[in-house]
Parts: sequence; structure tokens; C-alpha cells
Amino acid sequence: MPKGRGHKGRSESLALQGGVATLDWPPVLRGVAVRELAWLAARTLRRSGSFKHLPAPPPPPRPRHGLGLFGRGVGSARTAMELHILEHRVRVLSLARPGLWLYTHPLIKLLFLPRRSRCKFFSLTETPEDYTLMVDEEGFKELPTSEFLQVAEATWLVLNVSSHSGTAVQAAGVTKIARSVIAPLAEHHVSVLMLSTYQTDFILVREQDLSVVIHTLAQEFDIYREVGGEPVPVARDDSSNGFPRAQHGPSPTVHPIQSPQNRFCVLTLDPETLPAIATTLIDVLFYSHSGPKEAASGSPGSSSITFFAFSLIEGYISIVMDAETQKKFPSDLLLTSSSGELWRMVRIGGQPLGFDECGIVAQIAGPLAAADISAYYISTFNFDHALVPEDGISSAIEVLQRRQEGLGS
Repeated sequence: MPKGRGHKGRSESLALQGGVATLDWPPVLRGVAVRELAWLAARTLRRSGSFKHLPAPPPPPRPRHGLGLFGRGVGSARTAMELHILEHRVRVLSLARPGLWLYTHPLIKLLFLPRRSRCKFFSLTETPEDYTLMVDEEGFKELPTSEFLQVAEATWLVLNVSSHSGTAVQAAGVTKIARSVIAPLAEHHVSVLMLSTYQTDFILVREQDLSVVIHTLAQEFDIYREVGGEPVPVARDDSSNGFPRAQHGPSPTVHPIQSPQNRFCVLTLDPETLPAIATTLIDVLFYSHSGPKEAASGSPGSSSITFFAFSLIEGYISIVMDAETQKKFPSDLLLTSSSGELWRMVRIGGQPLGFDECGIVAQIAGPLAAADISAYYISTFNFDHALVPEDGISSAIEVLQRRQEGLGS
């Protein structure tokens, strides 16, 4: 089945979702090394018992990684932009709802026992149609073949962008990334998938397209390939022989958009407290099914839909759930920004999208960036989803509809 295919800057100020205590990282704790030490110190204090009222800080940002595609901060002219090709080789799968029972055991293993499976890249997203899985090769081995599991043919590589100014890692801003990553790849006919998490944004490209990706982005970025956990510079090839130049092909397909009424939370969790929510998480993922709810196609607005995203990537947890589902979880364990911001969804696609189709993310990221609207972006097997701040949903819909009208004329 064919399918084709960027966030709000993550605040360092954290609060207990639904709780009282807050833990705000001061401006001085902006360097990666310092923040990592602060994280270890805070966790040690909590374990000692003397400071149990402190919320668990989120995992520290990964060095060299962690640029939000939709971050607001814009780097200076001297800021070095780096593109990292991570070691993960990812498969994208669709699990049909009737077959969920067959995969409960391997999914629980991937969720709660990653050391047993040696899986370092795991993402599970529930939508009205199915469950989308993005897993590395070790995780893929855990999933038995069946009539319920559909596997995209391509193997996908994971890219991550970071911006360095001195010793600090900064978000360069959606305008810069949308224009210098997403748009150029679309112009060179490279299909991409997006996976935004609480910590960062991942860009997935097909392994067969990597040479085109490097050639396209080498002038804008210092490119590194992770080997054994260490970044190895990728040699620049100034020759354009064998690479297609950007050209004006057929007009991109204009996909309809809908905006369900759900209000979403974007959360993280200290991995050590994952067992404390295990029962609730299993219930939400495997047993609390109300049946698929199709998004209305006649208008941008629609009733609420089923959507729940969980990712465990290199030890970092990210969860996206609607506000009603969040009430089922212990309020003192889930962490979010201190503002407690809620998000609304823009769902892209009336019919299942195609993996070979290019420019889908660019059609959404570009206009939102130009309008300075923050967003998370999550691709699934059949559709794409952008989450924008609740107070910006009307502006986002207006901007995207205007863009659609321009493409359709």
C-alpha cells in the first residue's frame, strides 16, 4: 500500500501536570552539560527522601541532538547548523485493530522491557484507523508476521537537526528549518515522515534517498553520521553528477484537512516511574476501545477522534494524549511545560496518503512557519497530524486553507 510523506520550542520550565510543585530551570542552566548535571542532582535529591516534593525533572537533552522543527528561537548568523544521521534503521508498520490481541505481548515487551528487546527506537500511535508502529531492526524482530500487520517496503533512516552557538544547543526556528530542510527535500522529490516528541523532532527518510538528502543539504548543514554513538563527519561531494536538480514537477496534491475537537497534552515521564503507570497505559492502549471514529470530511471541524502516541527513543519517553485520557493517569508523574499548554490537531488527508508522495509535510510546515505558528508533527501509516496551540487553531486552519486554495487554483 503506498504512502508518503516541521515545533514549539520545548520549555525548560516544568510543572507537575495537575499538581502544585514546579521546577523551573534558570537561564544559567542552558548548556547541555550543566543541565545534565542538574538533572542527576535533582533525581538524587528525590531519591534521598528529603526532597520528595520535587517533581522528577525530564531526561536531559541529548548532546548534539534536539532541535525542534517548530522552535521559535532563531539562531544567529554565526550559529553552526548540524544534521545528524542517527544509527537507527526504522521500519514503519500498520497494525489492524482486529489483530491487536496477537501483538499484545510483544508490544508490552517493547514498552516496558526495552533492554530485553534491545530496541532503542520505538513509537506507537493509535488513530481511528489502526496502530502505526515505527521501530528499529531489533524491535521489528519482536513482531511476528500475520495478516493483521502491514509493513511499508522501505527502510527509513532517522535525521535530527541541532543548532550550536558556543557550548549551548539552540532551536533555530521553524522558518529556518522548514525552508532549509523540509522544502529542499520536497523540491528534490524526497519523501519524508515526521515524528515530533516532547524532547525533539525526528525526520525520517528512505535509506535509498540518503545520497540525495546529503547532496541537497550539504551546503546548509554540517552533516554527521552516528557510528557507535559518535558523530563522524560526512564528506561533502561538490559534484552534482548523478543527482537530480530541483525542478518544477506536477503540482502537489491538495489534501483536505480536519480539526477534531480533542484538546491534547504533550507530556514526558521519568523512565524510572514508567512501571507506576503501566496498568493505566496498558488499559488505554489495549482495552479502552470505543471503536474507530472517522474524522468528518465535509468541513475542517469534526467530532473528537481516537489518538494516542507513545514513544520510547534512546531512553526518552514522550506521550501525546487528549485531555480526557490524561485524567486517567496519576497527576504527579506526568510532566509538561510550566504553562500547561493544550494543543489542537490538524489532520491531513481525506484518503490514505502515499509513501511515494513528496511535499506533504512541506505543505503544512511552510505556511505554519511563515505565520509563526508553533506545532508538533506526527506522521502515521495513513495520515499526518499537526498539533498547534489551542489558541492558535483558528489561525492555523485559516492559513492552511488559504494555502490549499492557492495550490488548487
